[in-house]
Amino acid sequence: MSNVLENIKSKASALSKCIVLPEGEDSRVVVAAAQAVKEKLAKVVLLGNLDEIKKNNPDVDLTGVTVIDPVTNAKTRDYAEILFKAREGKINKKTGLPEYADVDAAVASILKDYTMYAALMLKAGDVDGLVSGACHSTANTLRPGLQVIKTAPGINTVSSSFIMVADRENKYNPDGVAVFADCAINIEPDAQQIADIAISSAETAKNIAGIEPRVAMLSFSTMGSGNDDKFFKSVPKMQEATKLAKAAAPDLKLDGEFQFDAAVAPEVGKLKAPDSPVAGNANVFIFPNINAGNIGYKIAQRFGGYMALGPICQGFAKPINDLSRGCSSDDVIAVIAITALQAQ
Repeated sequence: MSNVLENIKSKASALSKCIVLPEGEDSRVVVAAAQAVKEKLAKVVLLGNLDEIKKNNPDVDLTGVTVIDPVTNAKTRDYAEILFKAREGKINKKTGLPEYADVDAAVASILKDYTMYAALMLKAGDVDGLVSGACHSTANTLRPGLQVIKTAPGINTVSSSFIMVADRENKYNPDGVAVFADCAINIEPDAQQIADIAISSAETAKNIAGIEPRVAMLSFSTMGSGNDDKFFKSVPKMQEATKLAKAAAPDLKLDGEFQFDAAVAPEVGKLKAPDSPVAGNANVFIFPNINAGNIGYKIAQRFGGYMALGPICQGFAKPINDLSRGCSSDDVIAVIAITALQAQ
C-alpha cells in the first residue's frame, strides 16, 4: 500500500494542481488541507470563513492554504451565473417551477451548498479538481458534478473503482495491484454503462495505479459456459458490454465474459479461453453489478489482506472525488493526491 501511495503522491507533487475542498467546517479536512500543502501534493483551496476555521482548529498551521469565503468572495455572482445558465429551463420536480428563477436565486442556493460552489469553481477553471464527502452524502457530492461538470467525452457513465493493493506476494497478482469496479455507485448497470465503467477503470489503472490494464469482464460464466438468459440475463449483459467496450477502445486489452478464476489463474484461463489475451493474467476486474463488486472488494480486503484505496470517481469531464464520511485526515490526503493525478 505504502509504495503505491508514495508513487501517487510523488507524481501528484510534480503536477502542482489546485484542488478545492468545500468542507472547511470539518476538522479532518482542515488538517488534510494543511498537510497536503506541507507535502506539496497540490495547491489547496479550502471553502469557509477563515476566522471560524482558525477558531475551530487552533493547532493547525494553514500557511500556504488558500481559504475562500463564498459569502464575501467577489467571484460568487460569476459562479452563480454559470449555474443559472447551465440549469436554465430545468424544472424542479417537486414545485413544478424553474430550478433557479434568476441569478439571485442561484447565488442564494450556492451559498447554502458549498459543494456546488466548488463544482462551479471547477467548471470555471479556477481549480483543477474537487474533493468532498467527509460530512456530506455521496449524492450531495456527485449531484453538482452531474449537473454542471458532466461526463467526459465518449463516456456517459460516472462510476467508481477501488485500487486494491496486496500486503503479500500472490502468484495470481504478481504486480500486487489491481482495480475493481464498480463497487460503490451504479447498482445494476446496463451493458453500455458497464462498457463505460470498463474503459474508465482502465484509465484509472494506467494513470493512477501505474499498471498496464488487462481488463476482465466478470460473470459466473466463461465465454458462454453458463447462461441465465431465461431469468436475469446477466451473462448476455456482460457479453454485450464486452463487445461495446472493444468497439469503443479497440487497442485496450479487454476480454470476457470470465469467471474470476479464468481471469486470474493462467492454468484456468488457458483451459477455458485459450485464445484470449487477458484470460489468466487480468488486473482490472469489472463486476456485473454493485452486489458482486461491493462483496468482491470486501472479501479481497478482509480475507485476502488487500488494502482498498478509494472509491475513486471516474467518468467526469473534470476530477471530482467522494470521501467516505468515516474518513481520516490521511484518507483525505490520499484522495487529494489521486484527484491531482486525474487532473493531468
